[in-house]
Amino acid sequence: MPKRILQGVVVSDKQDKTVVVKVERRFTHPLLKKTVRRSKNYHAHDEVKAYKVGDTVSIEETKPISKLKRWIVVSAAAK
Repeated sequence: MPKRILQGVVVSDKQDKTVVVKVERRFTHPLLKKTVRRSKNYHAHDEVKAYKVGDTVSIEETKPISKLKRWIVVSAAAK
């Protein structure tokens, strides 16, 4: 089964080897037929501490690293 890859923006880099990435998804509301935006924060593993707040990154699903971390930063996404 392929691993999911999501794209989002780093909102926090204060933890050691961890970044918090906000991923926004857009969908059409089933009743209102209006485009709705929903966001969710993911804790992702950043081994080399290379990403700072505001960077757009791609994260990939992985085995659990800690209580909250189930994602790893793959690369900085192209702008």
